[in-house]
Amino acid sequence: MSQLITDPTRATRMLATLQNNVAVEEVPDTTAEWVFQHPVEAGKEFTLFLKNRAQVLIGKVETITIDRTSAFNPAEFIGKGWTIWKGPANGNGLEGEEEQDTRSLALTTLDVTRLRLETTLKEGEDSIVGEEKLARLQKMTDVIRPDAGIFLTFWKNQHLIPERFKAQTNGNTTYIFCDGTILRSPHGDRYVLCFCWRGDAWGWGCDGLGGVWFADGPSVVSPQVSSQN
Repeated sequence: MSQLITDPTRATRMLATLQNNVAVEEVPDTTAEWVFQHPVEAGKEFTLFLKNRAQVLIGKVETITIDRTSAFNPAEFIGKGWTIWKGPANGNGLEGEEEQDTRSLALTTLDVTRLRLETTLKEGEDSIVGEEKLARLQKMTDVIRPDAGIFLTFWKNQHLIPERFKAQTNGNTTYIFCDGTILRSPHGDRYVLCFCWRGDAWGWGCDGLGGVWFADGPSVVSPQVSSQN
C-alpha cells in the first residue's frame, strides 16, 4: 500500500497539489458557473475523474442513436394546437422558419457521457426569465441545444437517460429542459420541453419561456464536436 493512501493528511496534500498545478484560468466561465451551481454533482464527477487516474475518459463512451425517421409532431405528442414555433420570437409563431437548433437536428448519434446541465445563471442571480435564459444559451456557440427529437428518443428509451440526471438541486426535483426546439402553444405562447425524475419514475412537461427559471430548471447541452456528426 502506498504512503499516500496511508497518510492521514492525503486530502490536504491532494488539494494542494491540484491547486498548484490546475490551470483554472483556462476553465470556461460557463463551466465555472455550472460548478458553482452544482457543487455536489461536480464533486462526484471530479472524484470519478481522479479515481480513473485523472484520465479524461471514464469507461467506454456511451453513444446512442437518435431516431430521425420522422419529425417530432407536437400535436401528436402534446395535444391539438401545439406546433413548432416559426419565425421571430416577437411574431405570431406561425410564419417563417422553425425555431430549432439545426446542429442538433443534424445529429444521428449522441455521446451521453458528454452531456451537461447549464442554468446560465450568473454570480448573484438566483433566477432568470426563460427568454433571457434561451438568449444566453444561443450565445454559447460551443454547445448544442438538444432538440425535441433527442428529447423523444430519451422519453421512449428512458434507460438511456444518464443516472446523474436523477439528482435533486437544492433539495428540489430537477427539471431538465431541451431548448433546441421552441414550441408554440394553442394560445400562441412559447414553450420548451423538459423531463424530470419524480423519485420512482421519469416524467415530462413543458414550461413557458415567459416564466421564471431557478437553478432546479437547467438546460441539457452537448459540446459541439465532430465525432457526433
